[in-house]
Amino acid sequence: MPDNFKSHVVTQGVQRSPNRAMLRAVGFGDNDFLKAIVGIANSYSTITPCNMGINQLAQRAEAGIRAAGAMPQIFGTITISDGISMGTEGMKYSLVSREVIADSIETVCTGQSMDGVLAIGGCDKNMPGAMIAIARMNIPAIFVYGGTIKPGHHNGRDLTVVSAFEAVGEYSAGKIPYEELLEVERKACPGAGSCGGMYTANTMSSAFEAMGMSLPYSSTMAAEDAEKADSTEKSAFVLVEAIRNQLLPRQILTRKAFENAISVIMAVGGSTNAVLHLLAIAHTAGVELTLDDFETIRARVPVLCDLKPSGQFVATDLHRAGGIPQVMKMLLVHDLLHGDALTITGKTVAEVLADVPAEPRRDQFVIHPWDKPIYQQGHLAVLRGNLAAEGAVAKITGVKKPVITGPARVFESEEACLEAILAGKIVAGDVIVIRYEGPKGGPGMREMLAPTSAIIGAGLGDSVGLITDGRFSGGTYGMVVGHVAPEAAVGGAIALVQEGDTITIDAPQRLLQLHVSDAELALRRQNWQPPSPRYTKGVLAKYAKLVSSSSVGAVTDLEL
Repeated sequence: MPDNFKSHVVTQGVQRSPNRAMLRAVGFGDNDFLKAIVGIANSYSTITPCNMGINQLAQRAEAGIRAAGAMPQIFGTITISDGISMGTEGMKYSLVSREVIADSIETVCTGQSMDGVLAIGGCDKNMPGAMIAIARMNIPAIFVYGGTIKPGHHNGRDLTVVSAFEAVGEYSAGKIPYEELLEVERKACPGAGSCGGMYTANTMSSAFEAMGMSLPYSSTMAAEDAEKADSTEKSAFVLVEAIRNQLLPRQILTRKAFENAISVIMAVGGSTNAVLHLLAIAHTAGVELTLDDFETIRARVPVLCDLKPSGQFVATDLHRAGGIPQVMKMLLVHDLLHGDALTITGKTVAEVLADVPAEPRRDQFVIHPWDKPIYQQGHLAVLRGNLAAEGAVAKITGVKKPVITGPARVFESEEACLEAILAGKIVAGDVIVIRYEGPKGGPGMREMLAPTSAIIGAGLGDSVGLITDGRFSGGTYGMVVGHVAPEAAVGGAIALVQEGDTITIDAPQRLLQLHVSDAELALRRQNWQPPSPRYTKGVLAKYAKLVSSSSVGAVTDLEL
């Protein structure tokens, strides 16, 4: 067995005998000290359906690692349920949890000198949090997605968690009775797994498969299906082989891998949050990646998949239609994917996709054929203008009015905006501004699923614009622009907007413009005062001091 496969305990020899004693207490025998020690980062939790099935996957991974000739060591990490915290103060902790997850995995794996790590995640921040840690440590690693939820069903239609949020808006607008709202809420989430549309969790799992850090087909499997557990055990064997060969994450997480991930995200109609997370992972991996790269790739990659939130189908439908490998093969044969990029299997992307057909099956309607895409160009656009000098991110496909100019309706928090929407105070033509919800200002950059769903439910999705320095759920759609940078808390132009100012959102021109003169803005800036910190102690206070602009991924180690 090569030396690079031996654990830290062996290589340190007799000096490590106290450590050997501790490991004997957790089950190591004499021969086990010749094996690699492999961490299993287990984000199991009953706080959310996204993670409640993960413990069983961790156990399958443990068995697989042991059978492959290494020594597994399971440890826990955290999760925050975005769906449960949505619309509350607790949502401020969601993006923060990405950093906590990354820090915890790094701390355990490095603190215990592990030879590799298999990370299992479900809810949205599990994935980027794990990948940030993997990129930092650069020890052999693989990511296992906990799996997607199966759709709920009501009155002949598929339901997801977003259906419940939109039903609140419909009920508030008098469009459905309370009994209908209650039925949607009861049936939206039928079991274990992450939110079922191409929302953030499924977007990031798809991105990691495209990057080569997860096994083929694994990103769209249902959490409750047997193939998910089987794939987890196979992932364990692949990881142990990567440890033997010292195949390291930064050999896989190259510029080509990030470009492949962005191409796939565009093709499947993925979440705006992918922009934030990929920027953060690239920063950690030492890969040059900017907002402009997303715009460049968007211009050449079509949207191929008809998936919720703006489409018809859910992730389990995509899986049956051929999954991410089918999408990747279509991109590859049209020179929109780097086939020579390496994957955790040791094979290149082209080798992994060798047996996948160039076109999707004709008996499915989720993945469109290449000559009949849903949209000719990608959906995630970077908007700029005097309201977003550093850029902002929007989904620009699927909206009936891609250009809106209207009066600003200004709110200093998500709660104030939601109250106005539900009270019928927002009308067609308005441009809602929600500010002081950015990385520093929130802090934590809350997602605005509650107000955007209320807008859709009220029938205003095609006639009302919304801009914010916060984020959007992967379940959001409509004329909405997030990640506005610089954010209000640091004096960005969004802080200077006044009620009634005219704002233009122009998707085709990628423009976000406040129609106020430079002289007037300069005067307003002189009178602007930064707000007092909303938190002075604890996790949120520390985060607000460390976090960078969303335009570079809202990372917490930019200048450390």
